[in-house]
Amino acid sequence: MNSFMQFLSGLDWSPLFISLKTGIVATVISFFLGIFAARKVVKASPGVRAAADGILTLPMVLPPTVAGFFLLLIFSTRRPLGSALYSNFGIKAVQTWLGCVIAATVIAFPLMYRNARAAFEQIDVNLVYAARTLGMSETRIFWRVIMPCSGPGIVSGTILTFARALGEYGATSMLAGNIPGKTGTISQKIAMVIQNGDYATAGFWVAVIMIIAFLIILLMNLVTARHMKNKVRY
Repeated sequence: MNSFMQFLSGLDWSPLFISLKTGIVATVISFFLGIFAARKVVKASPGVRAAADGILTLPMVLPPTVAGFFLLLIFSTRRPLGSALYSNFGIKAVQTWLGCVIAATVIAFPLMYRNARAAFEQIDVNLVYAARTLGMSETRIFWRVIMPCSGPGIVSGTILTFARALGEYGATSMLAGNIPGKTGTISQKIAMVIQNGDYATAGFWVAVIMIIAFLIILLMNLVTARHMKNKVRY
């Protein structure tokens, strides 16, 4: 017991804080962007919908290192966009915490988008038509009718997005690197200590991420179960 307490006292907790901070910010960004994109895609024509859906879902099927490679090409200070951001605004994504957020957002965004789109597509259109006949504006219909009806799907998408952003590794290592106390997330910490043969530290962080993942899944199941109580069971 004493040895375990000594182990904890000497542990660097920055990977946990960096991962949580990155996951929260990436989830907030993905939440609003995902809902906006899902709403636009649902209302688009079939051809535009198919093309847009393919582009927006692409980061989910690509290897994370491939996505990280493209992000590195875009935000590198040797490239036009990265150079312009750094020269004009002092914004640098490579080997910074901002890079962690960008990488996590890009990788986790498709989960939010897909869940939001599925939730929107399952809404009874008669509810929308009824709201229009009552003279409600499209904005009010979205927030008073569509969003409440899509609640369980939106919540599930948000939880899964946070989980994915929290455990992101490939794209983050490509864009932000692994700088202890700055960009070193839990996933990167596990990979680094395993390379050094420190299986005790790796096992601890694996246990931490597994506990967090279990709590996330439990929360999602509780939300789903609560929603199912309002439905008739056959």
